[in-house]
Amino acid sequence: MKFVLKVSLCVVFVITSAVAQEREGRREAQNMPTPENPAKFVTEHQMRINGENISYTATAQETLMYDEKTDEVTGMIWNVSYIRTDSGAGENRPVTFIFNGGPGSSSVWLHMGVFGPKRVVLDDNATDDGAAPFDLQDNPTSILDVTDMVVIDPIGVGYSRTLGKSTGRDAWGVEQDAKSVGSFIYRWLTENNRWQSPKYLAGESYGTTRAAALIGELEGGWTDVAFNGVILISAVLDFNSRQMADSHIEGYLAYLPTMAATSWYHDRVTDKMGSIEEFLAEVRDFTINEYAPALLHGSALAPEKREEIIDKLNAYTGLSKQYLENSDLKVTPDHYRSELMRNERKAVGRLDGRYIINERSGTNTTYSYDPSAAGIDAAYTAALMHYMANDLEVSGIRREYNILGGIGRWDWQGQRSDANVAPLLAQGQAENKDLRIYVSNGYYDMATPFHGTEMTFNLYGFDKSRIEMSYFEVGHMIYIHEPSLLRMNEEMRNFILAD
Repeated sequence: MKFVLKVSLCVVFVITSAVAQEREGRREAQNMPTPENPAKFVTEHQMRINGENISYTATAQETLMYDEKTDEVTGMIWNVSYIRTDSGAGENRPVTFIFNGGPGSSSVWLHMGVFGPKRVVLDDNATDDGAAPFDLQDNPTSILDVTDMVVIDPIGVGYSRTLGKSTGRDAWGVEQDAKSVGSFIYRWLTENNRWQSPKYLAGESYGTTRAAALIGELEGGWTDVAFNGVILISAVLDFNSRQMADSHIEGYLAYLPTMAATSWYHDRVTDKMGSIEEFLAEVRDFTINEYAPALLHGSALAPEKREEIIDKLNAYTGLSKQYLENSDLKVTPDHYRSELMRNERKAVGRLDGRYIINERSGTNTTYSYDPSAAGIDAAYTAALMHYMANDLEVSGIRREYNILGGIGRWDWQGQRSDANVAPLLAQGQAENKDLRIYVSNGYYDMATPFHGTEMTFNLYGFDKSRIEMSYFEVGHMIYIHEPSLLRMNEEMRNFILAD
């Protein structure tokens, strides 16, 4: 009898467990986001920002996107809105739309590095982030005290995705992306009754390209969404400025000051006197007034002038005179990264030239490996996933959050190097007397070189009186260096308060 009883109890237990699991599965399925039931998670928070107690609502959600002609669902855009709810709130309060670049990157970097209520804290001295646990802290420098914020993951990244008959081609391209993200911004302003709010765009890297394209998309017609300001972090507007070939010297001019700055950081310049600002002012002058004419002269350059140019390139970059002679005075950033410390078998980072990799460590080329990218990605991924689960209470989404990917499917409308949205932003200024631009530049950024940005803003008829340029002793991700983050956030806060 005891044996039979045990078997019976086991059967009952198995059946009961199966029923419970089935019920739990049904409940989970009911809570799973679908096109008919997009996910939405609303939480209330309080924290101290810029010396002030702030109350705010965080709304993490999927927003359905539709085909304008057929009204069919084409995708979902994942976004997180931060709306202040205490005495500083109001429908006329500024709102800032935030996104990263890639193209094909989620907005984890700006979300968890600059603007969000929490941020990842890394070592300021450009060392690898290692493994968990990572340092995730409150972000008292967030500009949530002066502006509401909407963090956007465009179609194909983060949790955002295509739906229905869409293949993504209606979102993955310079114009297509601007139309898709622009449609989302239009929807958000309408659904949240914020048309009277001062409006800002904030983008990093290709996100700056997107911001300029959005100015063309949203301000370029009668259904006009006029913006008060655009924040460009590590900007690239004219991809022509990075071209390098015998017939295209712009890229050599754009990158040389960044190479010189990186050599300065690693103590490779001949005469490291004065400040880095003084040093780079000299390098800029040489680049435009001596180096550019030398490259244009080509083989017609007088031998004594060629020798003079090589001497100065050697002094500014630390590259050997023989290498500069062999490269015909032209150095690409990839070759520079490998050549600077070749005798020590080391290479420097692309996104941030402060980072160093031993070339014996798993690779013998820097072209496919960037220590400044590998040095931060694990920390940001873990921090975002922890933050969404524990602070924003996001649950039930089974698909993977896509941090980065998809650049290969991007429609560049010809060649990537031809993409140029600078005229759209300049035209936006011409058509909107209140449109101001803030640009932050990292000295050691070999992805979007600061001198290339300067060259762009010296062209196309920008109103310089409405442009604020700022520089930081860091690379592409300005916010991974805390002193730079503190100053940049204060400058962005003042930029918005200036309205």
